[in-house]
Amino acid sequence: VQLQASGGGLVQAGGSLRLSCAASGRTFSNYDMGWFRQAPGKEREFVAAISWSGGSTYYADSVKGRFTISRDNAKNTVTLQVNSLKPEDTAVYYCAAKQPGYSGSYYYTGKYAYWGQGTLVTVSS
Repeated sequence: VQLQASGGGLVQAGGSLRLSCAASGRTFSNYDMGWFRQAPGKEREFVAAISWSGGSTYYADSVKGRFTISRDNAKNTVTLQVNSLKPEDTAVYYCAAKQPGYSGSYYYTGKYAYWGQGTLVTVSS
């Protein structure tokens, strides 16, 4: 499956963005989807994930209550609504797809076989 992330930009602290990931090439609803981010000089980290059906969602503690992941299987898209942004949220955000698995598998980059190119989010203080 091919993934194309978009929606990043420059925003002031406290602001919001809506990140989107468009999928093509394979049956989108067969895949769990995740968002990860990588700040300069840091490892890529888990942000949020959603099961293939949309029935289960998972969040990193650092974004709970501020970020919301959703998907539209009819439109082959997954969205990450990011609110109350902080300077420490500055990173390149990547969407990724994996085969459905146990709940613990959502958090690890190695479980995801397909990755988009990333979209940059910059939060100014």
